[in-house]
Amino acid sequence: MTFTEGITNQLIGCYVGSLQEPGCVLVRLYGRMTELYVNRDREVEMFQVFHAHGCGPEIYCSFQNGICYEFVRGKVLDDELLRQPSIYRLIAVEMGRIHAIQPKRGQPEPLLWTKMSQFLSLVQSHMSSSPVKQRKSLAVLRDEPSFETLSAEMDSLKRHLSQIDSPTVLCHNDLLTKNIVYNHTEGMVKFIDYEYADYNYQAFDIGNHFNEFAGVNDVNYSLYPSRELQSDWLTAYLESYKRSAGREVAVTEAEVTQLYIQVCKFSLASNFFWGLWAMLQAQYSSIDFDFQRFVLLLLHASFTPRIKTPSHPDVSMLI
Repeated sequence: MTFTEGITNQLIGCYVGSLQEPGCVLVRLYGRMTELYVNRDREVEMFQVFHAHGCGPEIYCSFQNGICYEFVRGKVLDDELLRQPSIYRLIAVEMGRIHAIQPKRGQPEPLLWTKMSQFLSLVQSHMSSSPVKQRKSLAVLRDEPSFETLSAEMDSLKRHLSQIDSPTVLCHNDLLTKNIVYNHTEGMVKFIDYEYADYNYQAFDIGNHFNEFAGVNDVNYSLYPSRELQSDWLTAYLESYKRSAGREVAVTEAEVTQLYIQVCKFSLASNFFWGLWAMLQAQYSSIDFDFQRFVLLLLHASFTPRIKTPSHPDVSMLI
């Protein structure tokens, strides 16, 4: 069975009987040119870490252009399920468990700026090496910022967000709906797809997930979670994070508010991060998806929400 949900890789399910029966395995074939910006060795390491802590499937083998791993039974979420309190609290609890997983040695550096710099360098290389082709293939992107503008924006984000005291924790970093599997029978969720999983800022992982409420195929930022939903989500998250870390579970309103403000700010970095990613996908991917439109939507969301809104009351402080 070939799955069609992915926007980067191709996924094939192999099973006898039913897809939801034990024994099904998945074979993922890497997308074209993804080796330029995805560390496949690190991805395998993340598979092993998540599985060792009961948070992910077992990986069976890797090969030159893909991996084979255990199928996680359940259904991938859709945008409606994502907003149901009983389900989004499960997601918050699971993220809290993962964020409490400690590194084997030392304190890792957050992935964000290294990976963002890598994306930006690849964007620059493509702009420099194929200017004519670039203009033709990205003709639709008339409002696309220049490399200089993108570089300045990244520097600004790094300068401001590095001053925020957001802990570096084990993050999924790509928690869109199709990377969350809900098992109704067992009343649990599991996160899948660890291409970008690594140690990163706590608030980035949460803000990135909140951005996904707006959707992927039909992005609508009016669907970004309300202040009330975020507060409820963050409370469930903090309780789980503290419990998993062996700390006092009680959560104060001040703690929720502090994390809420951090998440609002890091959500801008998430839009910028995936905007750069989409620029690369527009050039290299063979998947049938309108990456060029996606670029404009994400970069517009990153550059423009510098005003006070009910969901983002403090992002104006970034400028």
